[in-house]
Amino acid sequence: MNLVVLQNWLDNASFAILFLTMLVYWGGAAFPNLPYLAALGTAGMAIANLCIATLLGARWIEAGYFPLSNLYESLFFLTWGITAVHLIAENSSRSRLVGVATSPVAMAIAAFATMTLPSQMQASEPLVPALKSNWLMMHVSVMMLSYSALMVGSLLAIAFLIVTRGQNIQLQGSSVGTGGYRSNGYRLHKASELISQPPTPAVENNGFARFETSSNSNGNSNTAVLNLVTTPESQAVAAAEPLSPQRLSLAETLDNISYRIIGLGFPLLTIGIIAGGVWANEAWGSYWSWDPKETWALITWLVFAAYLHARITRGWQGRRPAILASTGLLVVWVCYLGVNLLGKGLHSYGWFF
Repeated sequence: MNLVVLQNWLDNASFAILFLTMLVYWGGAAFPNLPYLAALGTAGMAIANLCIATLLGARWIEAGYFPLSNLYESLFFLTWGITAVHLIAENSSRSRLVGVATSPVAMAIAAFATMTLPSQMQASEPLVPALKSNWLMMHVSVMMLSYSALMVGSLLAIAFLIVTRGQNIQLQGSSVGTGGYRSNGYRLHKASELISQPPTPAVENNGFARFETSSNSNGNSNTAVLNLVTTPESQAVAAAEPLSPQRLSLAETLDNISYRIIGLGFPLLTIGIIAGGVWANEAWGSYWSWDPKETWALITWLVFAAYLHARITRGWQGRRPAILASTGLLVVWVCYLGVNLLGKGLHSYGWFF
């Protein structure tokens, strides 16, 4: 079979499958009582992932080099990475909201590569001398995988902000760092202990502060009693329409999986930047030349380093790190696509202006 015809068929099929998958995920979010839609969405993402992998494999066989030499190939590799990370995130979170956030982005990237790029930018061409290196596979593939993971993690952070309506809520997930402190607001006492002192302040928990005592009014009961106390801060949050338990559970899941996916993408980004520096020294005689791409890669690294530092060392959780991760999504897009198309440098796919 003609590999060029196969590639043309696969790129259009990938876009069509991702478009239908996006509709399935959105339909599942609108009609949550239809459980089979979640399975259809996962199947659609898996099929699209296999189609794109076959497309890249056919291109590798046809051109004779790893298919990451132009914008068309890198866009489809990025889409493949997003679908792969999506499957990992969805399997970990068991939430269809992951697909609601990631499927439109994957579909849009495939549409841009298939329908917007001119045919000369889609065709495979012989590699320029600087790209004839084993570092092409090492550096570029790791960078693209890091972009995929960071994008998915940032999209889930945006989904978290939407689910929580931007409220600053107390989470009970496992993504807290060494500098953080989480509590359910419970105080434990002995069975015969009388509560003679006012309870210590409790951590806010969606508009309410909770305390638990173990004695009744007579002080001789062995049964724990849960006292629900409101504070001025909690009353202010309660006035802002407290979130339902379902939303809180979903928010905790999104926060946790976003943190873990970004934690996967950041070391990949670090390895990719180091590998790029070694390759640059071999190709151009300098490890770092402050090329626009290199500068924005450093900015991207600093943004997500700040995110992980805030979570691991400072103990941030919830809204603040989600806002930082959402900003990181824009930075990743500028690093990946903006400087390559609009900037003139060693990494440019084409200088448009």
